[in-house]
Amino acid sequence: MEYITLTPENLENEHICCAIADKKHQVGVEAKKAWNKDRLSDGHVFRKGDIRGKVFIEYTPLESAWVPVIGENYLYIHCLWVSGSFKGKGHATKLLDSCIADAKRQGRSGVCVISAKKKKPFLSDKAFMIKHGFVTVDSTGDEYELLALSFDGSKPQFAESARKQSIESQDLTIFYGLQCPYIPNCIDEVQAYCTANGIPLNLIEVDSLEKAKTMPCVFNNWAVFYKGEFETVHLLNEGYLKKMLER
Repeated sequence: MEYITLTPENLENEHICCAIADKKHQVGVEAKKAWNKDRLSDGHVFRKGDIRGKVFIEYTPLESAWVPVIGENYLYIHCLWVSGSFKGKGHATKLLDSCIADAKRQGRSGVCVISAKKKKPFLSDKAFMIKHGFVTVDSTGDEYELLALSFDGSKPQFAESARKQSIESQDLTIFYGLQCPYIPNCIDEVQAYCTANGIPLNLIEVDSLEKAKTMPCVFNNWAVFYKGEFETVHLLNEGYLKKMLER
C-alpha cells in the first residue's frame, strides 16, 4: 500500500476514509473536506492509504490544533484509524512513524495526542501509543489523558479550562466542530430524538481556534454535557443518547 497526503490539488478527488459508503454521512464528508481545505495552510496533514478503506492519520501543529491543549512546537494527532481487513498489517505503525518523522524534519519538540486510561471509541488507543514511546504527561483527573512523545524533554498540557468539566446549563449541551464527517448526521439524530421526547438541547458550534482552546472539558471535535456535568467525547446517535439519559 502507498500513502497519499492530501493537498489543495488532490483534495476534491480523494476520499477521506471515514464514512466512505454510507450515504447518510455525505453532507458530513463535504463539510470535512471544506474544513480540511481551510486548515491546510496552517500545516494540517491528512495522510491515507491509496485504497478505499479506513487507513489514515490526521495531525496539526499544536498551536493551531482545535483542542484545549497547550504547548510549544508540538504536532497534535487528531485521529489515527485503521480498520477492517487492513488491521494487523502494520499500517497504523507506518502512519504514526511518518508523523514522528515529519515532526523531526520540522524541528518539532515532539508529538502529542488525547487518549484515555481505558480504550474509548474516537480516541487513540493508549496501549498502542505507549508501545511507540508515548507517555502520559497530563490528565483531567479522571479518565482522559494527554500522551506525548517528547524529543527535548518539554511537555504539553491540557488548558486549565479543560479541567473544569462543568457548565452552568443543566440542559443536554453538545459542543461540536465539523472536522469529523459523522458529526452532521449525529446532530440530526440527536435533534430528532430530543424534539420527539421534549428534551431541551443546546448545540454549540466550536467554530474558531480560540473557542476550541478554551473548552470547559476535553474536546477533540465533540463534547457532551448533561445536568451541568461533562459526560463524554463519544459521538451520539439515538441509541447511545437514550442509554446516556437513562443512566
